[in-house]
Amino acid sequence: MNTAANPADAMPHRSWFGATKRLSALGPIMALLALIFIGSMLSDSFLSAGNLSNLLTRSAIVGIIAIGATYVITAGGLDLSVGSMSALIAGLVIMGMNAAGSSLGDSWLVVLIGIVLALALGVVAGSLNGVLVVKGGIDAFIVTLGTMGIFRSVITWLSDGGSISLSSSLKGIARPLYYGSVAGVSYPLIAMIVLAIGAELVLRRARLGRHITAIGSNPEVARYSAIRVHRVRILTYVFQGVCVALATMIYVPRLGAATPSTGLLWELEAIAAVIIGGTALKGGFGRIWGSIVGVLILGLIDNILNLTALASPYLNGAFQGVIIIIAVYLQKGRREV
Repeated sequence: MNTAANPADAMPHRSWFGATKRLSALGPIMALLALIFIGSMLSDSFLSAGNLSNLLTRSAIVGIIAIGATYVITAGGLDLSVGSMSALIAGLVIMGMNAAGSSLGDSWLVVLIGIVLALALGVVAGSLNGVLVVKGGIDAFIVTLGTMGIFRSVITWLSDGGSISLSSSLKGIARPLYYGSVAGVSYPLIAMIVLAIGAELVLRRARLGRHITAIGSNPEVARYSAIRVHRVRILTYVFQGVCVALATMIYVPRLGAATPSTGLLWELEAIAAVIIGGTALKGGFGRIWGSIVGVLILGLIDNILNLTALASPYLNGAFQGVIIIIAVYLQKGRREV
């Protein structure tokens, strides 16, 4: 009698794999809780309302960008240009708002024009990346590395190496976009939560989300399944551009200016957050809530470094790099199990 063919024999393996998968899903949350515990032990001001509010508001900016990055990576793509894209959008939007303000007078109408302009620029920049990758058949790493340099160079040229400043009156009118709140919850955090819930529902429940996951898992099989692979992949880059534009427009009132260093290393933070949250770097699996947890983990590390003397805050980029390498290595280990 061949006992190996008994379906019951496979049950322990399925149970083991299921337990491993659940533990993997809980990993980012456990890391987040551990960092909160460490931070509260090392600094008395860590759990203060002011510090947590500032931490969550600042994390929301990268969180919004990471939501778009989750879609791109789940579909098997990559976008290294998000930080430079944000800097260029910020510069062009400020120039547009200053010009509109001189004609229409400083008002919320001008701020609204700035928001529409930012979203339009995000769509254009995302479409450019998507079309070059999908229609041009060029590797996403090369395309977005190139556009990263182009966007950063153009904003440096426009600002003549300095800064492009928003008029003080418009900065005051747009101030609530970053500093406003409802019942103590900041607008940037509300925007991130609403966007994250919507994006998670689409990724899990909508046909578009299933197509994105299928394309990232195996584009050839997805194509034979009548999925419009090119269109869906371009849409993920367009969505990434919209997320960058939204985050930038929220962030502009805080900065009041765009410089060549605006959004520097945001691409590293967004990709790190997505990978830490459990999204597969090679595509085929993604989870928005995991990316949000990843953003909070990176924000907590930065916050703890600033509040304590454990290490210089200038080493934050090094910590993020190490975390990316560890997260990708752990993903590799799971695939080989």
